[in-house]
Amino acid sequence: MDCFYETYDCKIDDKGRVKFPLSLVRHLGSFIQKKMVVKRSVFQKCLEIYPMEPWERLMSEINGLNRFVKKNADFIRMFTAGAKTIEIDNAERILVPKDLKVFACLEKEIVISGVGVFFELWDKDLYEKSIKINSEDFAHLSEEIMGDMKSGEESSKWGRR
Repeated sequence: MDCFYETYDCKIDDKGRVKFPLSLVRHLGSFIQKKMVVKRSVFQKCLEIYPMEPWERLMSEINGLNRFVKKNADFIRMFTAGAKTIEIDNAERILVPKDLKVFACLEKEIVISGVGVFFELWDKDLYEKSIKINSEDFAHLSEEIMGDMKSGEESSKWGRR
């Protein structure tokens, strides 16, 4: 499966258009379609952009939830709130819907950050604040999250073999 991992500094214009860097456009080509889904992030003041294939896999899992359980119905509603289908135009730009642009505080300077099967769209200052952590804190976080992995064992959680 293709993953996004690069970070790009970009600009957004007053109308909400973002021109994708050429290397990102090439990477998206491996997903065949130019349609994507943009939505609010659950944990951060940024947007998540999914190519259709990973989005459809995620929605397939979410649609498996029992909607007669109130917390499931509430989750689905909140998770998909504001989600919209967008397309890359011939100039390799996307148009960020106004409500989502406001949600993520996107003004001029933005960052596109790959985070696996999707990528995030951030206001540059908010992005810099979100990744600001001293090396000791990051080392502790890395150990806590990744430290229980055993070398050489299969781990579907991290895609290692």
